[in-house]
Amino acid sequence: MTHPCPRETRAGHTVSRQSAGIPCLRLRNEPRSRAGEGEESLGNFMEEKVLKKSDFWYDLPEELIAQTPAEPRDSSRLLVYHRQSGEIEHKIFRDIVDYLHEGDVLVVNRTRVLPARMFAFTRNGGKVEVLLLKRHSLDEWEVLVRPGKKCRPGTELVVNEELSLRVEGVTDSGERVVKFFYEGTFEDILSRVGTMPLPPYIHEKLRDPERYQTVYSKENGSAAAPTAGLHFTPELLQKIRDKGVEIAEVLLHVGLGTFRPVKEDNVLDHKMHSEYYEVDEKAADIVNRAKKEGRRVIAVGTTSVRTLETVADENGMLRPCKGNTEIFIYPPYRFRCVDALITNFHLPESTLIMLVASLCSREEILRVYKTAVEERYRFFSFGDAMFLV
Repeated sequence: MTHPCPRETRAGHTVSRQSAGIPCLRLRNEPRSRAGEGEESLGNFMEEKVLKKSDFWYDLPEELIAQTPAEPRDSSRLLVYHRQSGEIEHKIFRDIVDYLHEGDVLVVNRTRVLPARMFAFTRNGGKVEVLLLKRHSLDEWEVLVRPGKKCRPGTELVVNEELSLRVEGVTDSGERVVKFFYEGTFEDILSRVGTMPLPPYIHEKLRDPERYQTVYSKENGSAAAPTAGLHFTPELLQKIRDKGVEIAEVLLHVGLGTFRPVKEDNVLDHKMHSEYYEVDEKAADIVNRAKKEGRRVIAVGTTSVRTLETVADENGMLRPCKGNTEIFIYPPYRFRCVDALITNFHLPESTLIMLVASLCSREEILRVYKTAVEERYRFFSFGDAMFLV
């Protein structure tokens, strides 16, 4: 049985501040303890310098931003980074099988991307872009709109003769809460009027929308793909299973939290957007057996990492759980559940490169990225992959 998690989770919080408002003493960046586990652990106190957004900058030639997915999926390149030795290997993604061991657990995110982008019109004919972010109820959604000045509370917008919406409110971070009006099934209408919400750095039209879905995607709800999973084919997954690797499915609906830029110069002031997740009993059992037996838990993508680290207790154990998470993982961080990570190459100064840096160090991840640039790897959503082992 899946239970609601006790509260939203955000890693790290300030203990004291200097008069200038800059953190000088902080808790180590660890997830908070769960309700029912006693008093919240204070972790290890440590002096740490302020983390700046610019600490995670790297130079990337524009031509290395992948515009189309690799064909076939598993023909993309794979950079293997050995964390203990610092060694870097250059492979093809299908070679990932050679780095997996019998007994490993691969954790994937089964979310499916909605055709979440649509255009609506005001009564005066003004055009408004609407991006679905999170479902609040059957007909009520949190959305991103552009331009926002046309979408004050009470504004009515028309998509077509099948679908209209009204702005009900504005969130603290500027998103709109809207109510949709329609006859029939919302998902059916959305499949006709919506388009795939590709990131703004992708300028070429996607010929096959399924290429922005993983082959194991099942549950609609995301505004962006968990892109590390795009490299897997059904045949590759079968080879992985044949090697004795277990595959566990979790769910995190990717929303604004994944692609919202860090605006604050002080990273610790950044607030993550809440995203919905689920860990069912089957996934929890697979991961827990592995942790008890000392086998590796390998996350496919940062969304799987955030789900596992939100739910895991001090010993890395999971329980069936669902809720919303705001977990923000940045160095230094003690991973409780995740032992290794398969991921893409992420934007400079993003929360995702900060998460990946937490598996080694800021200096090491920037060295790895510099190597990837020199070796002409393809970056971002449709780009190549790396395996931090």
